[in-house]
Amino acid sequence: MSTHLISVVDDDASVRAATENLLKSRGYIVQTFASAEDFLRSPQLNETSCVITDVQMPVMSGLDLLAEMRTKGLRVPFIFITAFPNDRVRASVLSSGAIGFLAKPFAGHTLIECLNAALK
Repeated sequence: MSTHLISVVDDDASVRAATENLLKSRGYIVQTFASAEDFLRSPQLNETSCVITDVQMPVMSGLDLLAEMRTKGLRVPFIFITAFPNDRVRASVLSSGAIGFLAKPFAGHTLIECLNAALK
């Protein structure tokens, strides 16, 4: 049983629910957020072991969230997911220091492999 707290940030409720179910089935502790702003207000912000976030969200994007976390001195690994993958977005995400970049829909085992790499 893992004691890692994984935070899932996505404005799509179905993606949050599916990702939460997958991660819980693997023994992770999971918290979900509908927006980057909600996550930044979380009292467990400093306890997060990895953030899985959508790239495109209203108001604050996943990349903006990563930048804000780094500004706060939080070095937690990030895995980005998106329904609109392209080379420009991939390059931008990976150059920002993200551990992974997955296109929706992604296979569950692919996310778990990426998460395992992020938590090493």
